Amino acid sequence: MNYLIVFLGAGIGGAARHGINVLVPRLTGGAFPWHTLMINVLGCFVMGVIAEYFALKAELPQAWRLFLTTGVLGGFTTFSAFSLDAGLLYERGDLTGAALYVAGSVMLSIAGLFAGLALIRHVAG
Repeated sequence: MNYLIVFLGAGIGGAARHGINVLVPRLTGGAFPWHTLMINVLGCFVMGVIAEYFALKAELPQAWRLFLTTGVLGGFTTFSAFSLDAGLLYERGDLTGAALYVAGSVMLSIAGLFAGLALIRHVAG
């Protein structure tokens, strides 16, 4: 059942992301990725709201947390999950871990992107 809950939420989040990806470049001209920035900031804000609300209201069903965070926000932006993980490390007092996680995630993710680009260019070229 949890997989269905996440699946349904992710569909909603993905559709919302697509809507912003289409609308914002039309409004801004598309030279700068305002749509992605907006999605990431909004997703992180909503993740903070949801995480704190569920922390204060522990009696709420786990299914709602899964639907909203892993589902809707996961489909909308995975940057919100990354930000929550970094924030939790920081709040636990693990400043070194938080810094390594942030730096490693950004650098290794970009390196992974370029490795994927290079692989396909090599294979296709």
